[in-house]
Amino acid sequence: MIPLPPASIASYHAHVYYDSATRQSAAAVRTGVIARFPVRLGRWRDKRVGPHPMHMFQVAFGPDQFPELVPWLMLNRRGHSVLVHPNTGDDLADHRDYPLWLGEKLALDFSVFD
Repeated sequence: MIPLPPASIASYHAHVYYDSATRQSAAAVRTGVIARFPVRLGRWRDKRVGPHPMHMFQVAFGPDQFPELVPWLMLNRRGHSVLVHPNTGDDLADHRDYPLWLGEKLALDFSVFD
């Protein structure tokens, strides 16, 4: 694997996972993100989508926001698993090889990238 420079990262996504029993606490995480950070929020995904094994919403943010947003999520994720991955242009590698997990690491379905 050829080493990539950090400048290869165009942006990041954080995926906050929840189920029907934890949607309300996920909403509190979402509200906290909105109140503190100028990010793009994805829709509530109350079903599996893409490689994601359960319900989730996405937070899209720039590299300059990483040092503030990710530590905030570390401390305020309310027990939710959160996948943080870079966007380098290689979706499979971004989700499989380069992710950062906050909380429990979930098994993603990489077959969607075939």
